Amino acid sequence: MKSYKDLNIYLEAHQLAVEIHRLSLQLPKFELFEEGSQIRRSSKAVSTAIVEGYGRKRYKAEFIKFLTYAHTECDETIEHLNYLFETNSLTNKELFETLREKYTGLSKQINKFIDWVENNWNNFPSAE
Repeated sequence: MKSYKDLNIYLEAHQLAVEIHRLSLQLPKFELFEEGSQIRRSSKAVSTAIVEGYGRKRYKAEFIKFLTYAHTECDETIEHLNYLFETNSLTNKELFETLREKYTGLSKQINKFIDWVENNWNNFPSAE
């Protein structure tokens, strides 16, 4: 593993952030700077926390701390999606459900990766 770009959780988080960004620009005007801004920030924070954590992978606790941040930002993004849907700012139910499922899956993947790092630290490439 030579880069954070080799991590599936990064690739998924990055792609989802791009999808959320595009979606947020289609929200009603009054939501562009309210929930739109919040969901853009939280969705992008998932991948950026993974990147920052990977940069600190030399230190197990730091790496896990930033992976935990990524996990919480992922869950925060789900909450923003819920708000948008429940307030009828996001009316496409299929899109809402798809994004919510993808973020729920990503949240689980990040959590499993945190567990893996905690239990297999000595097997992590370039962790020495």
